[in-house]
Amino acid sequence: MASMEELVRLMRELEDQLVVCMKCGMCQSVCPVFDQTGREADVARGKLALLGGLMESMFDDPEGVYQRLNKCLLCGSCAANCPSGVDVQEIFLKARAILTGYMGLPPAKRLILKGMLANPVLFDRLTEWGARFQKLFTRPVNEIVGTSCARVMSPLIQDRHFRPLAKVPFHKQIPFLDKPAGRSGLKVALFNGCLIDKLFPSIAHATLKVLDHCGVGVYLPDNQGCCGIPALSSGDMPTFRKLLAHNLERFEAGEFDILVTACATCTSTIHEIWPKMAGPKSREAAQRLADRTMDINRFLIKESGLEPLAGKNDKPRTATYHDPCHLKKSLGVFTEPRAVIDAAPGYRLKEMVEPDWCCGMGGSFNLQYYDISKSIGDKKAAHIRETGADVVATGCPACMIQISDMLSRADARIAVRHPVELVAEALEA
Repeated sequence: MASMEELVRLMRELEDQLVVCMKCGMCQSVCPVFDQTGREADVARGKLALLGGLMESMFDDPEGVYQRLNKCLLCGSCAANCPSGVDVQEIFLKARAILTGYMGLPPAKRLILKGMLANPVLFDRLTEWGARFQKLFTRPVNEIVGTSCARVMSPLIQDRHFRPLAKVPFHKQIPFLDKPAGRSGLKVALFNGCLIDKLFPSIAHATLKVLDHCGVGVYLPDNQGCCGIPALSSGDMPTFRKLLAHNLERFEAGEFDILVTACATCTSTIHEIWPKMAGPKSREAAQRLADRTMDINRFLIKESGLEPLAGKNDKPRTATYHDPCHLKKSLGVFTEPRAVIDAAPGYRLKEMVEPDWCCGMGGSFNLQYYDISKSIGDKKAAHIRETGADVVATGCPACMIQISDMLSRADARIAVRHPVELVAEALEA
C-alpha cells in the first residue's frame, strides 16, 4: 500500500484539479459509456462530483467508490471536449491510486501486476509458455480477421473472439538493434509495447521495414518492459514507477533523436502520463523522453518524409480507418495515419461514420464490463461494415483486439491491420 504522505499529496492535487469542473454536462454527449447506460454516475461529471467528497467516501464506502471509478474507459473523450480544460484522465488515475493505496489490490490483480507485469523477464517467459500451449485450449474461428475462440466456455473469456499469442514474440526474433541513420540523417528509438511484442510482431517488422525505406536508423534496446498503463489504471503506482524506471534505464543507454511507437496507448502514456505520474527522482528523465516521443504515423509523415509509393493501382482494395482515442483525443494525431494509408498504392481510403468514436476496449474495462464494452464495439463494427471495406486500419493494438472480436463474432470477412503494415506490404510487392 502507498504511504500516507503519498496519499495526502495526491489528495491535495485532486482538490486543486476538481474545482475547475463547472458541472456543465458537456461530457455526456461524448461519453461512450453514458451513451450505453444513460446513468449520470457513469459520466465524467458524475464521477467528479463523487470525488469532491473522496476523503469521506473513501472511509465510508471505498469499494463502492472504486467500482464507480473503474466504470470508465479512460478514452479521454470528456477531456478532449471539456470547455474548462479539466484533465479528467489524470484526475481519475490519481483517484484510483489513492483508493488502491488505501485498500490494496485485489489478489488477482496483485498477482498479475506485481507478480508478472512488474518483472519483464518473467512476464516474457510466461507469455512464451502460453503461446506454446494455447492450441490445447483454443481453436481458430475467423481466418480473415485472424481470431480464435476458447474450446471450452470459461467465465473469463466468455464468447470472445480473440487474437492468439504470436508463436514467437518480437523480442525473440530481434532482441536488440542499433542501426545508424541513413539518408534521412535521423535515428529513432523503437518502443515495442506488450501487445505488439506478444500478439502483433508483424507490426514491429513492418515498422522496421518502413523506417529502413525512409533511411532512418533504429535503436532497439533489449529487455523492454510494459509502458505501465495497466498498473496505473488499476491504481498500482509502485508497479507503474518500477516499470517507468526500468524503461528509462533501457532507453537512456542509447543515442537517438526521437522515440517512436506503433501503439497509440504507449505513445500517449509515455508522452502525456509518464512525466505527470513519475516520482521526484525520475520526473526529469521522464519529461526528457516524453518531449521527444512520437507516434509512428506522425513521425513517418512529419519527420521522415514518407511519400506515396509507386505501384499499380488498377483495382485498389478499400480500407477504412478507426481513430484510436489515445491518438486523436490525447495527441491530436488523425491526418497522419490517413496519409500513411494513402502512401500504400494498393488501397483506397473510405471513411466510416464517426471514425473517432471509441471502440469500447479500455483495457481492463473490457474484462470487468464486457457487456457494455461489446455494445460499444458492436456500434463500431457496424460502421466499419457499412463502408464495404476489405481492411480496417487503426494505430492501436488494443483497438485491433476489440475490433477483431466484434467483426469476428459478426462473421465479417474484414482484415484488421496497422497503417504501417499496408505500406510494408507495398514495399514487399
